[in-house]
Parts: sequence; C-alpha cells; structure tokens
Amino acid sequence: MSAAPRRELRVESADGTRIHAEVHGPQDAPTAVLSHGWTCSTFFWGPVVEELGPEVRVVLYDQRGHGRSAAPARGGYSTPALADDLCAVLQATVPAGTRTVLGGHSMGAMTIMAAARRPALRERAGAILLASTGSANLPATSQALPGAARFPRLGAAAHRFLLGSSLPLGPRTPLTRAALHYVTMARDADPKMVDLCTRIVHACPAATRGQWGKVLGRLDLDEGLRALEQPTAIIAGTADRLTPIAHTRRMAGLLPRCEEVIEIPGAGHMTPLEHPRTVASTIRALIARHLDTDTREETA
Repeated sequence: MSAAPRRELRVESADGTRIHAEVHGPQDAPTAVLSHGWTCSTFFWGPVVEELGPEVRVVLYDQRGHGRSAAPARGGYSTPALADDLCAVLQATVPAGTRTVLGGHSMGAMTIMAAARRPALRERAGAILLASTGSANLPATSQALPGAARFPRLGAAAHRFLLGSSLPLGPRTPLTRAALHYVTMARDADPKMVDLCTRIVHACPAATRGQWGKVLGRLDLDEGLRALEQPTAIIAGTADRLTPIAHTRRMAGLLPRCEEVIEIPGAGHMTPLEHPRTVASTIRALIARHLDTDTREETA
C-alpha cells in the first residue's frame, strides 16, 4: 500500500452498516473517489494512489463485508446496498457544491452504475472511470474456466456456481497463487502484483465472497449504465477472463457520454494492479478536463 492515509473515518450507511473509508493526499487537491471490486479492499488501490501522488486527494473505502467494513445483516447484500454505501461515502468526504472523479473497478464500477440515479452521485460526480467491468450477463460470458466457451450453458452454470461458492480458499500456496494469476491477471503480470492480488483476495471472508458472488451471478445494471449522464472513460484489458473485452465495447454503446475507451493489449482483469500508471493518468485526464474547469469557472 502507499503511504498511510491522512485521515480514516467510519461512515454509516442507510441500513446502519459501518463502512471504513480513508483519505489520502492534501485537502485542497482535486478529489478522486475509488471503489474496489469483489473480494478486494482499499489495499487494491495502493499502486494507483502512489502513481497519483500529492496531486490528487484520493478517497478509498472498503465495500461492505470487505476489509475493515462491517458485514451487513441478513439481506444486506444487493446492488442498492452498494449504492447506499457509495452515497454515504460521497456525502461524508466530498463537500456539497464540489465535484469528484468517481472511479470503480469491477464490482466497484457496478456500484457506480447502481447509484447512477442517486442525488448524491449526480450532484458530486463530475466524471466517471469504469475499469474492467460489465453490466449484465456475467456467468455466460466469463472465460475463467478453460473450455467454457465451447459449452455455453454448462459454462454459465459452472461460473454461477463458482461465483456463489462460500468454500474457503485455504492457505496461500503456489497452487492458489497460480490459479488466481490465471483467472485474474495477464500471464506476464509483475510477480509482486500477483503476490499482492493473492494476499488481498485470500483476506476476503469466504461468506462475503459467496454472498456477493450470488449478486454478481444475477446482475443486470444496463438501466443504471444508461442513466450515467457524466462524461465517462472505460479501461479494460483485452485478456480479461472475468469480464471479457466484449463487455467494454457493449457498455461504450450504452453510455450517454462515453468519452474514451482504453483497451490495454494483453492485460487481465486487475488493471489497477497490472497497469496503475494508465489508470492514474486517465484519472488525471478526467480531472483536467472536468474538475479543473469547475475551479476556473468558480474563480471567474
């Protein structure tokens, strides 16, 4: 992870679930709020935070049940609950009247889609980054299991079962590392980033992984995607097995204001770990195009 956060806080979501959030960087810098994906935590964004440096105030938070956020009560696993958590974090960390670049990876990007119509997002998000994600039909398109494309129905059923499984991953071993590497990252990914990914995923409680996996297995957020009115950039790896590149191209056609699609040749699903510089430079570009304009207008 990058340097210790400047501030940590506990945010209460709509149903009372306590969400861990943290703020990196100077208070007077432009803000980016970043939402991590399934089985990850705030540590996932460490390489991107390091790349952004002191130029950007970065807000991170743990999705419910992940990292240092509390697990919800029964029934608290849903896309509206993800939207509730994001809005609570936005209201706690982005002052009214100011705007942020809002970025999400995988389930974190789905969180943004789920919150598209929420006033907290519409009032505070000046631009959006969606990384390595999809909006619907995930089990049928996944390529995590070798040969799944040759047997579509069987492949979809197997992927749905694996998504919803609460079986423990067990201790970190060369075998589990190799399996996670195959499923989530490019063949030539930096070994240090593969190790970091393995530690992060293994730290996720099995129950949390299974509950959110069931949500992802029946995901349909196309309407939320169409409701994102902010200028949006999409980043994806062409070798992503979990949300293959076809999702990115389809989403670009559904977004009202898709400004840019960045396809990273050979990259896997964990683009913020595999290519943090590309993710950080895209955030900076969105800030320059949309948040700096706000500052200039207020000054004038």
